[in-house]
Amino acid sequence: MSEAQKTAGRQDAGPSTVTGVDRFFRITERGSTFGREIRGGFATFFTMAYILVLNPLILGSAKDKFGEQLDPVQLTTATALVAAVMTVIMGVGGNLPLALAAGLGLNAVVAFQLAPLMSWDDAMGLIVLEGLLICVLVVTGLREAVMHAIPQPLKQAISVGIGLFIALIGFVDAGFVTRIPDAANTTVPVQLGSTGTLAGWPMLVFCVGVLLTIGLLARKVRGAILISIVAMTVVALVINALADVKTWGLTTPEWPDRIVDTPDFGLLGQFSLFGAFGQVGVVTVVLLVFTLVLSDFFDTMGTVVGVSAEAGLLDEDGKVPRLGKVLLIDGAAAVAGGAASASSATSYIESAAGVGEGARTGFANLVTGSLFGLALFLTPLLTIVPLQAAAPALVAVGFLMMTQVRHIEWDRYEIAIPAFLTIAVMPFTYSITNGIGAGFLAYVLIKTVLGRAKEVHWLLWGTSALFLVYFAIDPIEQLLGV
Repeated sequence: MSEAQKTAGRQDAGPSTVTGVDRFFRITERGSTFGREIRGGFATFFTMAYILVLNPLILGSAKDKFGEQLDPVQLTTATALVAAVMTVIMGVGGNLPLALAAGLGLNAVVAFQLAPLMSWDDAMGLIVLEGLLICVLVVTGLREAVMHAIPQPLKQAISVGIGLFIALIGFVDAGFVTRIPDAANTTVPVQLGSTGTLAGWPMLVFCVGVLLTIGLLARKVRGAILISIVAMTVVALVINALADVKTWGLTTPEWPDRIVDTPDFGLLGQFSLFGAFGQVGVVTVVLLVFTLVLSDFFDTMGTVVGVSAEAGLLDEDGKVPRLGKVLLIDGAAAVAGGAASASSATSYIESAAGVGEGARTGFANLVTGSLFGLALFLTPLLTIVPLQAAAPALVAVGFLMMTQVRHIEWDRYEIAIPAFLTIAVMPFTYSITNGIGAGFLAYVLIKTVLGRAKEVHWLLWGTSALFLVYFAIDPIEQLLGV
């Protein structure tokens, strides 16, 4: 932020007494006020509070290898707890208006990629390992090597692919798209609704919810996703009370006996650090952890730089203040998320909403974190949201992540083909790992064919070799007789 901007900010803020809190968070120095920080903290919370519904929805709707499901109430508690604690820590330690919570996309990896291969405890143990690895990368300075190893277009393609994957999950969870059983002898694998048409009150709730969400997003209404979830939940409650609905699926919208309840911390500490190695083997574990690190690490970098730039906090060289601490706290958030069975927690781009309200320091995080803490006691209210009211948010998030596609140079085949495969393979195989692997292998192959193999970073060569083993594991095992 320039000196002129700071001066203007101080004049706008008016006279104030510089307190210890003010000095610690540098509120006046950054041209802000306590009022702006408080408003910013509220704005950030209300634009990302949807995660209290979506994280339990995504994790709670999946089963692990042994058919076990996580309890939605416990998931809501764990999600709120991790968001509250890590957001406050980021505010105090990083002094940025950057809130953290369970990452969308990352929780999809846990639910639909990790859990089917192992137990929930093992899956959450991999999240802890991922967070620890990120912390090691930050402490050793290897983050620069990791950042430069993956070409920017592939990073963008990964975000787009995850967005399409999340949108597909939303359509499937709502029943808008269903799988056609093989016994039907049909020519397509999926269809519209359960019979080829849309029917039933729950489906109406979903369709109206999608229209409402995209309408609010188009008008750039702050908190559009949360507003849609709340509005359609109210509609679902009314419909359920007046109409004869056979089933809503996982969650029936019924007003709870009480709104406030004691938090259920039953999922805390339910993780196995090395259990996954015995379930799927070392190679698969390495690939899965790499996928988690890749998604978490680069999403965080983009978010941190974007929010800091919006707040005018980048220095003359375009660097983020206290970047080392910020990345370390983000890595610790991943560890905390895994340890609490809430999936990996990461920095949220929705923090830009708080910046838009004037937040410039970590004091805003104290407000946001406190509101997440309050949500711990409101789990009965948060767990009445049916899939059909929450799933439109997944479609909307898919769209927001899809916007990264405009940065990919589609007229350069050495970039466009790997990006396309990354984007397409994720939703079509229901696997984020498969998409990343297909993109990496295609990139290395095309660079080699073009005689430009030296342009490929050694880390990408090593990772691609692992993915080659990953895709060919069955014939390799047969060849080796294992």
